Amino acid sequence: MKTTIYKNLEVQYNKLFRHLKVGSFKTRERYGKAFKRFMVFLAREYRLQKLSNISEKHILSYVSYMQNKGLSASTIKTELAAIRFFHDNMPYTRCELPSNEDLQLKKRTFGGVDRTWTTPEFNHMLIAAIDNKDYQAILCLARYAGLRLEECFRIDTNDAKNALDTGKLLVKGKGGLWRYVPINESIRITFRDMLKITPIGEKLFVRPYDKTHLAMKRLQCFIAYHRKRFTENTITFHGLRHTFAHEQYNKFIEQGYSDFVARKKVSELLGHHRDDVTRIYLSGGDDV
Repeated sequence: MKTTIYKNLEVQYNKLFRHLKVGSFKTRERYGKAFKRFMVFLAREYRLQKLSNISEKHILSYVSYMQNKGLSASTIKTELAAIRFFHDNMPYTRCELPSNEDLQLKKRTFGGVDRTWTTPEFNHMLIAAIDNKDYQAILCLARYAGLRLEECFRIDTNDAKNALDTGKLLVKGKGGLWRYVPINESIRITFRDMLKITPIGEKLFVRPYDKTHLAMKRLQCFIAYHRKRFTENTITFHGLRHTFAHEQYNKFIEQGYSDFVARKKVSELLGHHRDDVTRIYLSGGDDV
């Protein structure tokens, strides 16, 4: 139930939103949902009357609140970007908001080292693999479907064909647990290309003369060798699964799901169905 204080903030927000001319409509909508979450916090914790009075203490408190909820540094940065977007476009404000550097929001967070890849890091690795379509395909499967390394190398022509027919890939994960993962257009293109060159019944990324564990090791070595050319971060293949988890969580939050439901949906996509493990992924903890 909306409080009177929140409704007052909402009136101010709606007026501001109507007059916004910067950014795409999609950006304004996405940031708007994040800013409204901040407004709920302001109304509940501070009984704030005017959005123009948002100050550093509110930001610091909100960051602490989000960290205690288990949100990752990258997710918190996205929420703060939304707050700054609207704050910068207010006709009048009393205070300047602190930057991420001021807040010391770095890649290290309470759950450990944030293992997610940035978009430039992912694109650079794809370029490094320009002459190896298998590696490009496997990177996309981890990035856009959240597959583990061994799950990628387990895919055969039947799996790929069924995924193209149904729009979702049936994956056998750890402990023999099965799950369905939706596939996007990048993965569709990958599967179509691989089906053209892979004999029926064979694995897509393991040649008949090769050993699966050796093929997996070569890809890991490839990433370790090339990453130092464009990033100081020790990105790993498994970090793409973390990236997938972060983006799916943010998508569910933007769609209006609660934090708990969003985490539950992410856990189902990851294939472990455990909230504690999902929190590790979203907080940047150890590989699971």
